[in-house]
Amino acid sequence: MERARSVAIDEEAIGAYAAELPAPEPAGEQPVGDPEAAAAFAICMNAINFGSGWWPTVRKRPGMSGYSTMAAGVGEGHWTPQELLAMDAPAIAAVLGQEPGHPLMAEFAAALRDVGAHLLDEYGGRYLAVPEAADSVPGLAAVFAGWDSFADVYAYEGREVPFFKRAQLAAADLHRAGVARLPGAERLTAFADNLVPHVLRLDGVLRLDPDLTAAIEAGTLLAHGSPEEVELRAAAVHAVELLAAAAGGALSAAEIDSALWNRGRGRRYKSVPRPRSRNTAY
Repeated sequence: MERARSVAIDEEAIGAYAAELPAPEPAGEQPVGDPEAAAAFAICMNAINFGSGWWPTVRKRPGMSGYSTMAAGVGEGHWTPQELLAMDAPAIAAVLGQEPGHPLMAEFAAALRDVGAHLLDEYGGRYLAVPEAADSVPGLAAVFAGWDSFADVYAYEGREVPFFKRAQLAAADLHRAGVARLPGAERLTAFADNLVPHVLRLDGVLRLDPDLTAAIEAGTLLAHGSPEEVELRAAAVHAVELLAAAAGGALSAAEIDSALWNRGRGRRYKSVPRPRSRNTAY
């Protein structure tokens, strides 16, 4: 962020903003039900938890967002690893209620095939074996980060910037579902997408170059991996770390991310165009 040219963090706003963040929900114990099914949903859903830049073009279920539409379809999929390995665009489109020729369908199918290959080659065809082999939540995220289906590293001025939004979210979801009872969840970063920087911008924590603001509000798609898009994601991650520090440890980065993501579902945030980019990262 010291090198950023188009996005800045208003560090003077951090303290007051952190004080207004809601307290996290009590952790409690979630009923697991079928652990293998819970692991299957968390892994498969996060493997295809991207495409927000295409949401205006997908067919949504009544009353549902693009994400909710896809999640509902994945919940009805119940794929074996062998079925994942054979996945193609028409098959995933039929489950999700989309047109087979939509660009996301081929991307989704490729991601699910990659998951199937890892499960069969490395984990005996068991979803649950993936978290069982990990020693911590960040360690589990690192496993997913090594799969092509969760790739999320970009170059910025000669250095690599690893975000791994979906790899971290998969590990967090497995932990929350009670099928990966592992230490270290507090070490995850924010899950860098386009909604959290949108919320932080509207709430005055992020300041954007006027030209970037104008492009976003005009609905112009940002080039994925461009300096502006990388800066937006990095700014959100760094701002959340500053907020976590200002909160004195009362909230983890992942808990702050969740609070901001839920805030972003409100009318005020939906009424203003958010950053859009068509990619397989978020």
